[in-house]
Amino acid sequence: MGSVMISENGAIYNRMLLVTPSGEIQYYDKRHLFAYANEDKHFKKGTTNTIFKLAGWKIKPIICYDLRFPVAARNIEDYDLLICVANWPNTRIEAWDTLLKARSIENLCYTIGVNRTGADANNLKYIGHSNCYDPLGKRLLPVYENQDVISVVIDKNKVQNIREKLPFLADRDHFKIY
Repeated sequence: MGSVMISENGAIYNRMLLVTPSGEIQYYDKRHLFAYANEDKHFKKGTTNTIFKLAGWKIKPIICYDLRFPVAARNIEDYDLLICVANWPNTRIEAWDTLLKARSIENLCYTIGVNRTGADANNLKYIGHSNCYDPLGKRLLPVYENQDVISVVIDKNKVQNIREKLPFLADRDHFKIY
């Protein structure tokens, strides 16, 4: 799973791809383009609400700036796992950490954030802070800076058990995201 630029029908999308072990390809196109960096001038925004299905998990994909928009991530599909891949710079890393935690708490799901490291052509520095939060917002890994590979084991049953004990999603607003 990861995001790449895809050209399709004369438009360019920032697209997250999931390739399953059987070779099936599922995708999500980034919905919130980062106008501050002129993404809206180069990319076409996605218009669908996507849930990936893999090995019994319902996975909500989002890309980078999408993380700032809780309505787009709102768990109206009873997904188990939210995954965000990003280029979140060091200057805003506290917001990254906080928003990942908030999305896990408000959606009673695991939230995984995968952030880049290194520097870009604009001299922005990226220090990682990739992590996983449980459905109650507990960070499951220490904070790693400039780490290339980390892993975590998550338990789908924990999501169900927490939702049974704390049925907060039953009180959520009902709406449809296009």
